[in-house]
Formats: sequence, structure tokens, C-alpha cells
Amino acid sequence: MTPLDIKTPMYHLLPVDAYTAQDWFDHEQRQIFSRTWRYAGLVEDIPEPGHFLAVQAGLNNLFVVMGRDHRLRAFHNICRHRGTQLIRAVGKTQKALTCPYHDWTYDLEGNLISVPDEAKEYPDGIDKSCLGLKPAAVDVWRGMIFVHPDPTPPSLAEWFGEVDPLLGPHQPQELVEYPEARRTYEIKANWKIVVENYIDVYHLSHLHSNTLHMYDHARAEFGWKGPHYHFWEPPAADYAKALESNLPTPRVIPEPHVGAWVPMLFPGIGLGASEDSWSIFVITPLAPDLTRIENRTKLANASAWQFQKQLWKSSGFWKDFGGAKYQGDDVTGSEDPMASGDFTAEDVYACEQQQKSLTSPYLEIGPASQGESPILRHQQAVLNALGETKQ
Repeated sequence: MTPLDIKTPMYHLLPVDAYTAQDWFDHEQRQIFSRTWRYAGLVEDIPEPGHFLAVQAGLNNLFVVMGRDHRLRAFHNICRHRGTQLIRAVGKTQKALTCPYHDWTYDLEGNLISVPDEAKEYPDGIDKSCLGLKPAAVDVWRGMIFVHPDPTPPSLAEWFGEVDPLLGPHQPQELVEYPEARRTYEIKANWKIVVENYIDVYHLSHLHSNTLHMYDHARAEFGWKGPHYHFWEPPAADYAKALESNLPTPRVIPEPHVGAWVPMLFPGIGLGASEDSWSIFVITPLAPDLTRIENRTKLANASAWQFQKQLWKSSGFWKDFGGAKYQGDDVTGSEDPMASGDFTAEDVYACEQQQKSLTSPYLEIGPASQGESPILRHQQAVLNALGETKQ
């Protein structure tokens, strides 16, 4: 799909308050992140009965646990006694989940099975059958676990159905993750700025003129299916030739599917895949001006991972396919992110610099280019999810 046909100048659909105001942030937490499917982890994070993980889905803290029957179940992480969260982020229990406050205990299916000193504390009795954990929904898609606060939401297959065929032929559930590739960091910017940077095609040839010029941005194909953005671009001709002669490793995908597949699934799950890797980029809003990012990467096997690390260290191969945007006298100092040669550092810098400008009374947003048309579509998706045009 080609860019939107912008025949007349188009401008942002969201006001500055949407990126700075607490009431906007709270509204999005209620109407978007509390009402959509939320990425929780990979299937290998919960390998056997008793393993669990927790995730924040808007205003809801949920957890997924594998039962004794090897089924995944999701619950609201709230004890039915006083509301204390039962579990921490990731762990394993043998047979039951016990609240740390008063030791109310639930089995792996969410049933309340034990109340300490029950006869003494509740002399008139207590109906434990009515006090099980509140259920949520859980499903698996492409090797990823997703949760939904509503126990009976529209299916995950329906949520991703239209965009699924446009995300590339990668099968992440068949690949291998390496712990040293996992990374979590924070960006001092609103989550929508992070998303907009991710889907901004215009900036690829400019902000990343050296760090990502191994791809042919002019031939990028991108578009939308519902609120989800899909993107693919082929490698530059010289890079493709060098790749063939320097990467004798197992490929995630063969020809003719080589290139970069970089979709953004609403409201904030980025995928980044190439011919030999697959990554996930999870966006979590923390405050109007603060966003947490989690990156996880998978490759075909261990030998591919070791080979790729050595390849990146080899200046002989990469010297013509990367490098810092600013060098020499243009560098402001040893910590200048624009001199790092790291496209992620460049993105973080750009997002944070944009957020800083939002408080200026002189700020005016200029017209959107063809390559920025996805930003307008994402802003419309936000408005649609909020169920109103908030000015």
C-alpha cells in the first residue's frame, strides 16, 4: 500500500494537551489501555504449571498462570479480601497463590481454597465459592501471550485478523530468544510521540541517514488495517549483495521476503523483523511525558546469534552500512546520542527533544508530509478508541 494521498496540507488531529496533560493521559488509560488486548509475554515465559507473570493493562494489573491442566488462565491481580495484589511480576508457585497480607489462598484455577483462622474470624461462616479471583481473558498469537481485562472480549484473532497477513512470514514461536538481547529503558516523552516516531517514514532517510541506509526507504510499502499499521521495505541493492556473501547463517525467512518488516500494532506493540531476526518493541505509558520500552529479540539458533554479534563488531563489513549521523566538529560531546551510530539512541533523542518543545507558547506544528501520513492515521485511531473528538 502506498502513502495517503495528501493533496492539501494536513495538520495534527490532536492538540498539544494530548501529549502533556494528565487528564488526557488518564482518559487514555481508561478508554484505550484498559479496553484492548495487552501484550503480557512470550509463551516460553510460562513453560509449565505454576509459572505466572503479571502485566499492567491500563488501570488493571492482571496475571497469567498455567494451571495443573496446562491451560493458561488470566485473573485480576486482586485479592478478594482487601484488594492486595497477590503476586509480583514473574515467578512460580507449586500449588497455590497466597495473598501476602492475610494469607488468603487461591488454587491455580482462581478458586479461594483457604482462609486462615476461618472459624474464629468468621464465626457466621464465609462462602468461599463466591470469592474466587475475578477472571480476565488470555490468548496466544504468534507465540505471544496477550491479556484483556474483560473476561469475554472480542477474540484476539479478530483483533489482529485483518493485519496478520501483512506482518511477514516470521514464526517467532519457532525462534530462540537470548537473554543478553533483552533491554528495558525509559523515554522522557509521551507514548504517542514514541509511536509516531516509530511509524514516521519521512525520518528514516534523515534522522537515520547513516544508521539505517542499508534499506531502500523510497520503496517502502505501508498502510493500515483497522487501527494497526503495517510496513515493509526492501534492502538497498548493495546491502543485499553484501548480505548474501557475508551471512552464511540460518535465515528466519528466505527470498523473496527479505527486507525489514516493522509494523505497529495498536495501541503500542511494535514488531521489527528482518531476514535473520525478529524483535518486539513494547510501549507502556507511565506518565504524560514518560514511556517505558521493552525490547526482546529472537533468532534462528545459537550459532546465528553468535555470528551476528561478531558481524556487528566487524568494521570491515559494516563500514559502508552504518555510522553516526554527526561526526568530528558536529559532535557536541562524548555523550552525544547523534554521534553514537545507534539508531535507537537517535530515536530516543528525537522523541525527547520533541517533548521538550511542547510547552513552548511559540510551538506550531507544520503540515504533514506524505511520509508522515501514518502519524495522522494513528491520531485518528486514538480518537476513535477514545470514542470522541476531544479538543
